[in-house]
Amino acid sequence: MTTKYDVVVVGAGIVGLAHAYHAHRRGLTVAVVDHADRVAGASVQNFGHACITAQSGDALEYARAGRSHWLELARLAGFWAAESGTHCVARHEDEFAVLEQFAELRGPDHTVLLDRREVLDRLPIADTDVVGGVYMPTDVQVDPRTAAPAIARWLADCGVDFHWRTAATSFAPGIVHTSRGDLHAGTTFVTVNHDIDRLFPEYAERGGLVRCRLHMMRATLPVRAPLPSPLFTGWSLLRYSGFENLPAVADVAARLQADHPDYVELDLHQMYTPQPDGSILLGDTHVREITTSPFQNEEGFEVLLTEAKSLFGVDRVDVTERWQGTYCSAPGSEFLLEEPLDRVHIVTVTTGIGMTTSMGLALSSVDNALTPVQRPDSRSRLTAHN
Repeated sequence: MTTKYDVVVVGAGIVGLAHAYHAHRRGLTVAVVDHADRVAGASVQNFGHACITAQSGDALEYARAGRSHWLELARLAGFWAAESGTHCVARHEDEFAVLEQFAELRGPDHTVLLDRREVLDRLPIADTDVVGGVYMPTDVQVDPRTAAPAIARWLADCGVDFHWRTAATSFAPGIVHTSRGDLHAGTTFVTVNHDIDRLFPEYAERGGLVRCRLHMMRATLPVRAPLPSPLFTGWSLLRYSGFENLPAVADVAARLQADHPDYVELDLHQMYTPQPDGSILLGDTHVREITTSPFQNEEGFEVLLTEAKSLFGVDRVDVTERWQGTYCSAPGSEFLLEEPLDRVHIVTVTTGIGMTTSMGLALSSVDNALTPVQRPDSRSRLTAHN
């Protein structure tokens, strides 16, 4: 068995796979280590939505830089991807005010402001309370069930070694100690999402990292036409950093808090992403814990069903799957980037934008780690969104 590599990546989620991809593109020898026997974590539990436009700061830079790599990998690895953009519907004047401010900030290349009639012509939703909306044309989506596994298979076919069912146990400069023996690495990237607290607990505790668990569903709805793109709602305006500093957002937050305190308690994000088979992914809610409870209350699912019926004007939602998604979360930050040991790099996305930012984040991470520059012996960075 080969034990010496230019790069070892610990964690076969989308962030780890993106690091393996960019290292492989440099012509380096690469191994990926994962305790599971396949891609099974947050990278397949999500919406499959690269919501590029709604980001800000570093996240926006990473998202934009990674877009072309998503599309290139879809071609190379043979998974479905769509340059579908994203729609956001405003069902209250304060929501539309946010979208107007956002469109003015981002400009016509990234946003198209829509009036009420244009929204109803584009989207199979009920006409009740619709004020207007916005279209974000540069956003991309993939099928989350197939994209990351397809990338892993393609990388393996290209010569990247995958050590499945192999746990990384500890690290030293140039060495990854695993449950199947040592791997020698020029550079190591530790990309294990929330499980960073099991390998480097002091960094997780210092950054306040916890696990965020979600109510998620796949369903079919008797809508009059297919949903053409991922769909945001007013709740999305409270979720993404690209909206949060706009003046009108405070009005939206105050109204939703007053009208739906129970939804606020669930930390609701009401959004929808269509899938190639005609189904729609519905979500989500958010509960943050260090150790996730295995139990989900029915209230979260009932809220998602009630709001879907109201938005689409249907009397039923045929649910085919329910699941509890889990990802890493930290207060006031989006990325945890650390170098606890020489040539050992922790790279963790600390909010639910791993699919969105992974390709650009990994490109930056690999470039910074492998390009010879004069650096301090160690670095530690928990980057907050702007």
